Amino acid sequence: MPEARRCRLFTVLSKMTNPTPAEFRLPTPGCYADPERSGLRASELFDGMTEHLFFTLGKLAPSATKHDLYMALSYAVRDRLMMRYLVGKQALRETPRKTVAYLSAEFLIGPQLGNNLVMLGIEDAAALALQQFGVQSPDTVLEVEEEPGLGNGGLGRLAACYMESLASLQVPAVGYGIRYEFGIFDQLIRDGWQVEITDKWLKAGWPWELPQPDEACVVGFGGHTESYTDDKGRYHSRWVPAEHAIGIPHDVPVLGYQVNTCNRLRLWRADATESFDFYAFNIGDYYGAVEEKVGSETLSKVLYPNDGTDEGRRLRLKQQHFFVSCSLQDMLRSFEKRQISLEEFPQHWAIQMNDTHPAITVAELMRLLIDEKHLSWDVAWSITSRCLAYTNHTLLPEALEKWNLPLFASLLPRHLEIIYEINRRFLQQVRLRYPGNNQILRTLSIIDEDGDKAVRMAHLATIGAHHVNGVAALHSELVKTNLMPEFSALWPEKFTNVTNGVTPRRWLALANPQLRTLLNEAIGEGWIQDLDQLSKLEAFQDDKSFLERWEQTHLAAKRNLSSIIHRRTGILVDPSSLFDVQVKRIHEYKRQHLNALQVAAQYVRIKEGCADHMPYRTVLFGGKAAPGYYMAKLIIRFINGIADTINSDPDMDGRLRVLFLPDYNVTTGQSIYPASDLSEQISTAGKEASGTGNMKFALNGSLTVGTLDGANLEIRDRVGEDNFFLFGYTATELQSLHHGYRPWDVLTQQPLLQQVVNLVEQGHFSNGDRDMFQPLIHNLTHHDPFFVFADFEDYLRAQEEVSRAWLDRPRWNRMSLLNSARNGFFSSDRSVREYCTHIWKAQPFPVEVKCELPGIT
Repeated sequence: MPEARRCRLFTVLSKMTNPTPAEFRLPTPGCYADPERSGLRASELFDGMTEHLFFTLGKLAPSATKHDLYMALSYAVRDRLMMRYLVGKQALRETPRKTVAYLSAEFLIGPQLGNNLVMLGIEDAAALALQQFGVQSPDTVLEVEEEPGLGNGGLGRLAACYMESLASLQVPAVGYGIRYEFGIFDQLIRDGWQVEITDKWLKAGWPWELPQPDEACVVGFGGHTESYTDDKGRYHSRWVPAEHAIGIPHDVPVLGYQVNTCNRLRLWRADATESFDFYAFNIGDYYGAVEEKVGSETLSKVLYPNDGTDEGRRLRLKQQHFFVSCSLQDMLRSFEKRQISLEEFPQHWAIQMNDTHPAITVAELMRLLIDEKHLSWDVAWSITSRCLAYTNHTLLPEALEKWNLPLFASLLPRHLEIIYEINRRFLQQVRLRYPGNNQILRTLSIIDEDGDKAVRMAHLATIGAHHVNGVAALHSELVKTNLMPEFSALWPEKFTNVTNGVTPRRWLALANPQLRTLLNEAIGEGWIQDLDQLSKLEAFQDDKSFLERWEQTHLAAKRNLSSIIHRRTGILVDPSSLFDVQVKRIHEYKRQHLNALQVAAQYVRIKEGCADHMPYRTVLFGGKAAPGYYMAKLIIRFINGIADTINSDPDMDGRLRVLFLPDYNVTTGQSIYPASDLSEQISTAGKEASGTGNMKFALNGSLTVGTLDGANLEIRDRVGEDNFFLFGYTATELQSLHHGYRPWDVLTQQPLLQQVVNLVEQGHFSNGDRDMFQPLIHNLTHHDPFFVFADFEDYLRAQEEVSRAWLDRPRWNRMSLLNSARNGFFSSDRSVREYCTHIWKAQPFPVEVKCELPGIT
């Protein structure tokens, strides 16, 4: 290789003084990078791909497979990301700024290549580069990518949106999580039932991560504590763990849209301190020789092990402590490198605990500061409480983690000591505020004294955080009034709201290219960075020609989804029918069974000849049930039973199609959201924290039928009551109804619902098996904890309104356009700005670098 070429390959910053946009298209002036690694033209991408095919993959272009081309293009794109990451990292070293640390057990980031092409603005250049390898459609290469199995549902998707928005807003940030070798599971449907198979998303390699073994951390578990006094006679406690694991960081670059800022997602992989025991091997104990390695690596093997067993619960707690400890050690190590006083820690790090999974952060940071850094309790607590904030994501009691005291003590004995001390000092404050009130002490205590004693992680997070936020206006109010009223009364200033948001880059620009083109032509490209600019669409709400183009754009997305449905299920659907969609995690409170019951009711109406006014409708379900959640899995079987019956009935004649699309994930969602006409957001009022699927649907022009739950309330307020199909009891009304609610009495007053229930009980949707759905029907008729029967009649009324609106095509298209036009508030950019302003106190740090990295010339 010529010396000049070698220099270019390893030069980080070129000597160019006036790079042209064609040479290096970065919007922020002053960051001059080597065009060999940073050039964004098709020819430079082609050169990068060729180089990686040869040097990285050991392939020649004529023999390269589509997977080889995917890997080569990904590596070439990663080069361009890393250039930005490294210059930004050096800029932060020279001018330290507060960095956001986002701690989350999930980061459902989705496929990376297509998204990074959008962020760099090089989709067309990549397509031209691929054409030189004989690839006519970039999609054939993009679809090769396995989706990273780093999350389960909305929690992980939200975290991914926030990381992208932080980078797009140029706010320094690190996401901390676990590098799960296996995701939650891949979902198959066999005989109508969910079947879980291992999600081997790493089997073909993943080009987007960079292991950093030199920055590994050691984490302890179990053992015991010892007390001692130092040379000044002060009492101390030390932890002597019985076992250790090593956390190996793997960094994933997270690029902002059309900016130089490239943050990172740091994921921890567990390794053993000793991988192989030669003594055990030599005496014939072959399993024992690798036992420690297997045990340690289990920590990052799988997302959310089943907590239905003691071992499953133990592993979950170990996972949480593992990634939290590694992350905090990583942050503290950065201070040592920069020789900054630890008392300044809150000025440099804002740590957000995303739900209760990272709540052990409170105790672990205290342990590190007291035991490892030898700070006093008061100083350590001041640091901890000034840098931690907590996001609550649920009102469901079963989702607010509690850990049995014996389990906690056996696994984290030193942390339990610290929690007891935190609790003792906290309850002393409560006694001063409420003298003689023992009941409030029991209510607020971190230790749950009722039944089996347990550590309440939500209480620990709330006490240790300077802010606690809900994720929608209604949810945040219910957190204060229903979930934590005593904490809210004690610290009203702590509690706030940040309504969730979604990134328009992935969920519109990438997912809906036809609509993106139409928007760019109509209102310009500014909406991609400022979603409020979608309001300009309101000027077209009476433009017949534009509304027809709007409809045709939507129809193109529906044809694409129809093709995917046929390929994956064999079912043919009519793209001109109303696409009625409910995709989300399967849970009783989300009420997929309410939707299924109304579909069965529509089926009965058609069979009886009472549905002449009903438009052709395709009802699509998708989502995963937790493996140990029997009722959720039965709901999937119920949906599939109804689908089989309807789809095989000639009387339907295409008027009604029902299907369950297996293995719903980010990739599938990118095809579903743009193609949906009706978004089903029908959770029991007061149970859904916020939701983000509702925002993605509305952003792409889908109309919502929903309850006043989660963010539905705010969506309805913004899109307008006339553009939202509302039904159901409110949370307040359900509280009043709860004590006297008798679902059987409600059933007897609804003849159509009775017909449907009778059909279910007779085995009509289960091939004559009368017992299959009996647990579901018994639950609904005797308990109905989520008020399915109570809301059923009003739900049918709302669906009739949907049918009438759909048949009036100009009206529907106008409503669809206004849903997009008025959705700007629900951008994750707005959410992140609110976090930065009110909670994190973090500022943007635009990367305008004109310096050489140390050691590079």
